[in-house]
Amino acid sequence: MNRPDDQALAYGWPFWFAYLSNSSMMVAVSLLFRFADFVQITGGSEGDLGWIVAAGMVGSLVMRWAQAVGIDWLGPRKVWFWSGLGFAVASLAHLFIHSCRGPAVYAAQVVLRTSVAGVFGASITFISSRVPVLRGAEGVGMLGTSGFVGMMGGTLLGDWLCAAEPVTRTEVDRMFVVASLLGGLTAVAALLGTRGSGPGRKKRLPPVWPLVRRYHPGMLLLVALGVGIGIGLPHNYLRPYTATLGIPGIMIFFWVYAPTALVVRLATGRWPTRFGIRRMILAGFGFLVTSTLLYLVVRSPWSLVVPAVFAGAGHAFLFPSVTAGGATCFPQRFRGVGVTLMLSMYDLGNLVGAPLAGMLVELGRALGWPPYPLAFVTIAALLATIAGAFACSGVPNFPQPPARRRIARTRATAGAAVGQALAACPQEH
Repeated sequence: MNRPDDQALAYGWPFWFAYLSNSSMMVAVSLLFRFADFVQITGGSEGDLGWIVAAGMVGSLVMRWAQAVGIDWLGPRKVWFWSGLGFAVASLAHLFIHSCRGPAVYAAQVVLRTSVAGVFGASITFISSRVPVLRGAEGVGMLGTSGFVGMMGGTLLGDWLCAAEPVTRTEVDRMFVVASLLGGLTAVAALLGTRGSGPGRKKRLPPVWPLVRRYHPGMLLLVALGVGIGIGLPHNYLRPYTATLGIPGIMIFFWVYAPTALVVRLATGRWPTRFGIRRMILAGFGFLVTSTLLYLVVRSPWSLVVPAVFAGAGHAFLFPSVTAGGATCFPQRFRGVGVTLMLSMYDLGNLVGAPLAGMLVELGRALGWPPYPLAFVTIAALLATIAGAFACSGVPNFPQPPARRRIARTRATAGAAVGQALAACPQEH
């Protein structure tokens, strides 16, 4: 039975301020799913969009590893607050950018993505440190539902703010102003939620890269990269694709995607324990590949429901299984490094996938082929190849590292618990 003080720690005011902070940030992030409109208005193409997003993911990758140091040394409060404030400033900076091919837009995107990684990393660390270990998964999982709430709210808000067709610069500027205000709300909620929290702990840091070389999960790194490519595709390219079809908004897609992912995740919460992560990963890739091909059947706003269902189910199957499988290859005392490694591979997948999709679209136009069908079919083939390589790799149903590495073995149930906790992390939708 849970003690009353444990319950108060888990769901007191700090938790709900953290929930407000993360929801606000996710609304802002989802609002900027329409970043393609800004790129188009400032003279760019899908190729430019891909490279700008890739530059931002470099910032996110750096922050993934820097936050492990910064949060321990400075404390979650400072990293959380300054990351929210950085997002607000970077959003406002877009009001003064009039060309998407100069250094300013790349710098602003790096700050945006770095700030997002800092907000979610600090908030998750803060909440997980407030509760007993046995309730840590529950606390992080509950906090993670804010990501689905924010995704639905942000896409609805984006379609409302940019309702005109074609979208004008005034509407895009309004979008960045609202995103900036949401970033400010994120920072304020962080200060309120962390009142009285102690400073960071100055301690000797573990040798990160030797740990990665020794305990890395091998084939699962490639799988995580593929997941990043597939999940990031609608975030970056759904809006320009629907614009070519004359569909004004993308709200319907994400209002189906997010609830589907949430319902499937809740319904299959114990499946990794029952069936093993290998089967979960292969099933998830099946959904993800199918959703990528189903973008080709979209002809109206309501037809977005079809790929959204498969994309949401794929997300629900893949994210917890891949993250748990990779993280639990690391001993318990280095589990944070394992989690960071897997999340970094998702970012790397987005870094690779965004410019790849943009280049395929531009190649299709140059060759006179249907540009988006070329991109979707090629990326689906790439994801299917990664899934096939994983299926043929001989990775066991729950990955057990080679004995020669002397890695502490972890029960499948523990891995599933880690996966369930991480599955709902807002940053990784």
